[in-house]
Amino acid sequence: MAVVTDRTGTRPELARDLGVSHAAAVVVGTIIGSGIFLVPAEMMQAVGSAKLVYLAWLVGGMLSFFGALTYAELGAMKPQAGGEYVYVRDAYGPLGGFLYAWTWFVIAKPASVATVATGLVRILGTFAIFSFFPANVVSRPFAISWGQLVAIAAAILISLLNYLGVKKAGEFQLVFTVLKVAIILGIVFVCFSGAGNASQRGWNNFAGTFTGAKGGIAGFMAALVAALWAYDGWNDLNMVAGEVKQPERNIPIALIAGVATVGVLYVLMNAAVQYVLPADAIATSPRPASDAVALIMGHMGASIVSAGMAVSMLVTLNGTIMSGARVPFAVARDGYFFSALAEVHPRFHTPSVAIVLQAAMSIALLLLGGSFRQLFSLAIFAEWLFYMIAGSTVFIFRWRDPDAARPYRMFGYPLVPALFIAVAGVLLYYTFRTDWPNSFYGLLVILAGVPVFAWFRGRRMAQLGS
Repeated sequence: MAVVTDRTGTRPELARDLGVSHAAAVVVGTIIGSGIFLVPAEMMQAVGSAKLVYLAWLVGGMLSFFGALTYAELGAMKPQAGGEYVYVRDAYGPLGGFLYAWTWFVIAKPASVATVATGLVRILGTFAIFSFFPANVVSRPFAISWGQLVAIAAAILISLLNYLGVKKAGEFQLVFTVLKVAIILGIVFVCFSGAGNASQRGWNNFAGTFTGAKGGIAGFMAALVAALWAYDGWNDLNMVAGEVKQPERNIPIALIAGVATVGVLYVLMNAAVQYVLPADAIATSPRPASDAVALIMGHMGASIVSAGMAVSMLVTLNGTIMSGARVPFAVARDGYFFSALAEVHPRFHTPSVAIVLQAAMSIALLLLGGSFRQLFSLAIFAEWLFYMIAGSTVFIFRWRDPDAARPYRMFGYPLVPALFIAVAGVLLYYTFRTDWPNSFYGLLVILAGVPVFAWFRGRRMAQLGS
């Protein structure tokens, strides 16, 4: 395997430049994307009442918090780049770790980057100045719109920021996460204190219902899935654990405080929207938060919410790109992937080749346009499967290595991780039942990694034997 050396002849390593505030910003900033601005409508359509919407938010937040507690112990115990890959590899062997990394690298992260970048462009497209985004720049041999080029530019610029140093990316994450939180709190303040339409606003809205809701267990599960999608991303910090200062202390603090902060912000935001809009208005609105603020502040209010969504998506994009490249880097360091991906830039101390390749794969999906969403849907089942598998490793390590150093021991063991794993299993069943073709194809993608692993393992054994 090729080894990169700097001028001193030593192999450059990743730099632990992320403090606890940067780590918390990775958690908060990556989780809060466009979801909180949009999913209240989907959740109301599913359950039909504010009480059940809040129950879904609380259950989703609690499950995410249980996952964060589990990952806090794992991250403090094994503070290495790659996060979940490291846990699955050490608990279940190199094949299990590789299949996780394969799914992450081939579909999950490139599609996630492309999805966030596309979402950013769609939000910017609501401003009149960017109305030209849908127009094509070229039509042959295939159409490419201005919006696609802007999404590609965003992916490249944020990838470049991460290429130039994790500290720069961490500072960007911290500053814009603070701005994001301020915007959300501002929206909450406006909704509760603004004049608006007094006949619609008020606490009575919390008792309203939407009669066209799906209802029942299926409806609640749909609302819970929407809430969990809004909470998704809390695990990304563990991918950059190799670059966090004092990881045994800072990873648990950032995970626990970060997820708790997001939970509070989500409940406040949903309450603010519910205070302004009745249940049926929320259910039929494509952008409930924008509509709520627009009722109070007019067009300027809707523009403020759109700007907040754009900032939110930009921060999420940074966190997604930051965490994504560390997994193929970790696999390559173990010798089960292309050796170039294991290189650390001698000056910037980042996994530079992995960042570039991730950007290239994301750009390819962005050039495909809307069809990449089908690829992303294949990964949903696989992602939750590996959440469950990675979470289960805490039991393996407790049983197999009872005397190993554990800087942080999670609260509520074994009940908390058991609940997290059990509910992940229920969600897997629900996801497979409601979208079995894509779930099945997701399994095929995972299994396609087996021959790839066999090839790299054979090559690795040959290199070790030579």
